[in-house]
Amino acid sequence: MDAGRLRMLRELADHGTVAAVADVLSMTPSAVSQQLKILQREAGVALIEPAGRRVRLTDAGRVLVGHADAVLAALERARAEMDSYRTSPQGTVSVSFFPSGAAMLLAPLIIRARDRGIEVLGRDIDVPASRAPQQLAEFDIVVVHRDERAVPDWEPRFTATELLREPLDVVVSAEHSLARHDRVRLAELTDDRWIGVEGGLVLDDVLTSITLLTGVQPRITQRVNDFRVVEELVHAGLGIALMPRHVLLTRPLVRLPVSDITLARRIEAVTRTGAATRPAVGAVLDELRAVAAAVSAADA
Repeated sequence: MDAGRLRMLRELADHGTVAAVADVLSMTPSAVSQQLKILQREAGVALIEPAGRRVRLTDAGRVLVGHADAVLAALERARAEMDSYRTSPQGTVSVSFFPSGAAMLLAPLIIRARDRGIEVLGRDIDVPASRAPQQLAEFDIVVVHRDERAVPDWEPRFTATELLREPLDVVVSAEHSLARHDRVRLAELTDDRWIGVEGGLVLDDVLTSITLLTGVQPRITQRVNDFRVVEELVHAGLGIALMPRHVLLTRPLVRLPVSDITLARRIEAVTRTGAATRPAVGAVLDELRAVAAAVSAADA
């Protein structure tokens, strides 16, 4: 069986539609359908079946996906072994970041990796951490962030490398009644309006954690994902917001650490299991850890 067709079946299991697989692999839906039909003929049994407007895997299809994972992992190891014959890591490594992570880590990563003969191609994509497995169809490394209280549930075919724990502060305008305080308790913010983010993103998860742990429910009046826009709204006195400590502010806002609960996000680099044995990917992970360590040291 062709490894490319097995990968298509794995992507179908992840994404659920032929159109989504075509989009991930930069193919036409008809080409994907044709290749899946060939794979089905090779297998000699039905692998997919209609499910409304979508398709789903048959029992045999799910079994073959399990074998596909093993085959693709073996190919990854074989590629790593071939790469290891080179005297030094080289080539191109693609890395996806959430936007504020890209602002913090991408520039020094590109510079450090280039010094080692590796070209980093970075992208900033604002999606929940749970989308990392889908992103790994396109990227070698996906850098994600999550509420530190969230328990990651990565399948064995994925590996997460912790990079950084970043505290979260409340930001208020200079005219806010608490602006002269050194820190703040959540109970002091019960009457404030909050600038939140889209549901499913990390800061929304943190606000949900606040409610569950303390009973204090932030009153969210706006949802904005771009931290620059959040700054403008807070600066205008339209609300308060959570802000990661290492996000650079362009407006004269006041950062207030929260004294009665620990708030932070964890930043991790997710790869396919075995990918880090490729010299170039392993070197970029090393440099990511070094850049993150420098950020942490600056906060100490």
